[in-house]
Amino acid sequence: MITPANDVEDHGEVFLDEDDIVEEINVDEEDLPDAADDDADSGSDAEAFDEADDSMHIFTGHTGELYTVACSPTEAQLVATGAGDDKGFLWKIGQGDWALELQGHKDSVSCVAFSYDGQLVASGSFDGVIQVWDISLGTLKCTLDGPGAGIEWVRWHPRGHIVLAGSEDSTVWMWNADRSAYLNTFSGHASTVTCGDFTPDGMFLFFLVVIYLFLFLFGYLNCFIIYSGKTICTGSDDASLRVWNPRTGENIHVVKGHFYHTEGLTCLVITADSSLVLTGSKDGSVHIVNIATGKVVSSLASHTDSIECIGLSASAPWAATGSMDKKLIIWDLQHSLARCTCEHEEGVTCLTWLGATRYVATGCVDGKVRIWDSLSGECRKTLRGHTAPIQSLAMSPDGSHLLSASLDGTARVFEIDEFR
Repeated sequence: MITPANDVEDHGEVFLDEDDIVEEINVDEEDLPDAADDDADSGSDAEAFDEADDSMHIFTGHTGELYTVACSPTEAQLVATGAGDDKGFLWKIGQGDWALELQGHKDSVSCVAFSYDGQLVASGSFDGVIQVWDISLGTLKCTLDGPGAGIEWVRWHPRGHIVLAGSEDSTVWMWNADRSAYLNTFSGHASTVTCGDFTPDGMFLFFLVVIYLFLFLFGYLNCFIIYSGKTICTGSDDASLRVWNPRTGENIHVVKGHFYHTEGLTCLVITADSSLVLTGSKDGSVHIVNIATGKVVSSLASHTDSIECIGLSASAPWAATGSMDKKLIIWDLQHSLARCTCEHEEGVTCLTWLGATRYVATGCVDGKVRIWDSLSGECRKTLRGHTAPIQSLAMSPDGSHLLSASLDGTARVFEIDEFR
């Protein structure tokens, strides 16, 4: 039994003799703990977050986790971010004394997006509302509402001020931002609409420009804008892809079930000729669907965990996919084969091709941004600075800067001139 300390009588100094020894143990001096080792161990956790910061600018205007970052398509220094502090911001690279707060949301700002001409920026929030801001005036242009739950994503029409958004309430909404007018609702999904976009329809651009001029003269421009983005594709947590007619709201195709995803869709991307859509899922699979027929034409199978991001090369028939299985895979779409696999230390959360180059940037759970050579599969550069997972990446329109948004509450700017 252990005697309580306050019951022990004080007998002064106590001496031990050889009869008191129970066991003798030999200790090597090299095995003894060193004070310096203790100091090193105590600082190991701090050192993990005290790596070199490779960024040239840090935006710290937010007070919550950052979820999204976007770059203006026309102004190389202008950036938009959204965060869990219910705020969006417009700010400029290298100008720490300038920022415009996008006020008014009542919940986290989940997504931000610039219009094709850089005149407007939209912020979507979990409060179910989208705000559209006039950048030149720095004022709120309109508020778009209707969805009964949070906004998951926002996309602009490729050639007009038409806004498309997917909601947690399983619907997709479309508005005309110039007139602050509701245009259509697309209903049919059975769960959160996690991803979506207009088709580019770029192959018809020349003819559409001619029609555009004609319709502008006769006042039918809004009809043309909706027509030129011929189709809408949306993916849902209900494990289905839907193809829509933007003018009528008609559901043209539903892709689900056998030979398709078995769990919710997480991301999609549409080819430049508007013929194919690639979809990624929580089940770790990637499928390629013919938009015109609604048929699965190929599948890309190599990942073993949720697909978080997909991107298409602008200079080759290649795709890049990032997954929580810690891999970036570069695919040859003509043969549906993996060209190379790029291993990460943690899950890959976001990616972006660096313009028309062969390089792909990835954001990771470990807080690092990496730049990969899609030809060799080699990591050409690791960009450090964040201390929490990366949620979003964007590249400036001149290709000189890479932007990252992180759960550490900051957005960082990295110089990437060497990869242009």
